[in-house]
Amino acid sequence: MALFRPILAILGVFFIVIGVPIAFLTPIPFVPIGLPIVILGVVLLARNSLVGRRWMKATIAKHPRLKKFAPNWLLKLILGEQEVKPEDETQL
Repeated sequence: MALFRPILAILGVFFIVIGVPIAFLTPIPFVPIGLPIVILGVVLLARNSLVGRRWMKATIAKHPRLKKFAPNWLLKLILGEQEVKPEDETQL
């Protein structure tokens, strides 16, 4: 397992690097072929690498507009944790 996780993290980086050009080179407009590839890469990277997870959290904190494009289930899948909303915090 110690060898398998870094391989999955490297595969995630590969999918991110490959998915962006595929998204721009898609011949049919408005068909997001590269988007699922990039999402798969982000999930693999964040779930299998501590540095990748920290990078994703820092990127989301730096660019809060990215968070509105990702539903809660996707953020939970990527980061592996459920975010507590401020209005839910008062009920705890």
